[in-house]
Amino acid sequence: MLQRTLPATVLSHQKKSRLSIVVGNVAYPHHGVRNDMRRLLVLAGVVAFSFPAIAQNTLTRVTPDALTWKENPAFPKGVQIATLVGDPTKAGDVVVLRIKFPANFQMPPHTHPYSEVVTIISGSIGTSHGEKFEKKGELLKPGSLWVYPAKHAHYAWTGDQEGILQVQFVGPGGIDYVNPADDPRKKQ
Repeated sequence: MLQRTLPATVLSHQKKSRLSIVVGNVAYPHHGVRNDMRRLLVLAGVVAFSFPAIAQNTLTRVTPDALTWKENPAFPKGVQIATLVGDPTKAGDVVVLRIKFPANFQMPPHTHPYSEVVTIISGSIGTSHGEKFEKKGELLKPGSLWVYPAKHAHYAWTGDQEGILQVQFVGPGGIDYVNPADDPRKKQ
């Protein structure tokens, strides 16, 4: 039930000691702090999850022949990366990378500061999790997908042909090797 009141933002007592919030000249029933907190948390969540979508406000279309493959000093020699969408150095940017592993390759155990969604584009790639490299499981085929949470140790390997992964995450990017001796940036 709405009540007409003076044009001011104040708290007023209604019948049965229920509070109402007065905005302008309309009083809205106040259903308690708990409901207000729920509404605030829902609103905060919607706003927080919309930032990556807002950051990607440009129409983007990428074809395989337009990719620019580059070596990255954070990855072992022979690995090449192409950035399809976003800037991996920017916080909140939605990033899509393609990562090309050579044949008979082993990516050492490592973690990322972000959760990642990984899809095999071509080749066959094995992946598992843990801090010690062990080829556990079969090589996965193109179209296979997995998700690793942030800071979750994992590793990968290829068979007798190169493999290409597509990795999606919200920036900033980063990689930390479980064994610091595996970090190619420390060998330079």
